[in-house]
Amino acid sequence: MYGLFEKCDYLNTPVECFEYDAAKYNFPIKPHWHYFAEFIYITEGKAELHSDDKTYVLGKGDFIIFHPSAVHSIFPADGPLPKCLVLKFDIGRFTMTPAYAPKLRSIFRYARKNDMRICFDAAEAEKMNCSEVLADCIKEINNYRYGFDIMLQSHIYRLLMSIIRCWLDEGLIIDISHIPPEDSYGIDNITELIDSSINENLKVSDIAEQCGMSYSCFAKKFREHYGMSCKEYIEHMRIYKAEEYLLFTDHDINYISQETGFSDCSHLIKSFRRYRGLTPGQFRNQKQHRT
Repeated sequence: MYGLFEKCDYLNTPVECFEYDAAKYNFPIKPHWHYFAEFIYITEGKAELHSDDKTYVLGKGDFIIFHPSAVHSIFPADGPLPKCLVLKFDIGRFTMTPAYAPKLRSIFRYARKNDMRICFDAAEAEKMNCSEVLADCIKEINNYRYGFDIMLQSHIYRLLMSIIRCWLDEGLIIDISHIPPEDSYGIDNITELIDSSINENLKVSDIAEQCGMSYSCFAKKFREHYGMSCKEYIEHMRIYKAEEYLLFTDHDINYISQETGFSDCSHLIKSFRRYRGLTPGQFRNQKQHRT
């Protein structure tokens, strides 16, 4: 299966949303898999899609979801080549806060195990507002305005809840008694733990232990899947968090360093200069000057 593995940029783009025109890009899309969930809404033409050894033919207005780790592919069908809206995202970064609700990743994994349908016709997709939701996601990604990440998540949550409610109406039972909470971590969801603890003194050895792996095994697998070492990933994430504080708040460098897990402001400045080529202060002034 690893020959079919498609690496995703988990760090820079935990959410991707874009328009795809089969007449302009590489097509067909050969069998592959990744740890992201992938949603596709057909805007024009027709396509033959394969997932989990099943075949689906979709036309204008139809909608399909590919579960994380599912091998899937897209080929032409009779008629014009398809155009579609595509949403890919790390479902592990979307949480359910109510105590009664299992994690979204657990719900989708359980739905796949119970063979809940993944294809929805145009009428059902319209009720879910698929076209509107995906268009709004593309707009937020392109505009990158204050709170874009919150808006982006809200649109995706809206679509996720529509899918889950459909499954509930069709008999899926998803309370905690049926879906026990996941206490363990693996390579596919360890970034969830890292992201939630980014302001703490994270040690790769402790993270490896959470995955139930030796340090060397974990380090190898992490680099295979994320294209960098775990230590580099943590450092990059801290830089991205610092950028958000610099862009969207007026907190000083000392406060930002504490909130993003750097040992002190000197550590933040040194790391920021290494990755961005300028100091946090210069970055903030440059961005403010442009706006």
